[in-house]
Amino acid sequence: MKRLLREHGFDCVLFQSAEALQKCDNFDQAFCIVLDINLNDESGIELRHKLIAAGISLPVVYITGNDNHATRMAAMESGCVAYLTKPFSAKSLIEPIEKVSAGFA
Repeated sequence: MKRLLREHGFDCVLFQSAEALQKCDNFDQAFCIVLDINLNDESGIELRHKLIAAGISLPVVYITGNDNHATRMAAMESGCVAYLTKPFSAKSLIEPIEKVSAGFA
């Protein structure tokens, strides 16, 4: 994913865990977060709620390999800009990120 984003002109930072992302104290250059719904140590949707509670309300693109109606609805209700099911095309990831980036500039 990092290589794909860089190929389209986006710098990105990868985090090894939900906890590592929550400990990040520098979101100044960020304009979007890509989160897997099923993280090893937490739900991506729950992580999104924690980030918002901490004052980090960046747009989110969710990705998942385990799509179901309840998860999709919870993701949409959390305010994501895209919900992608694996496998997904590069275009389906890049397009919402480009839209968010255009609004950020």
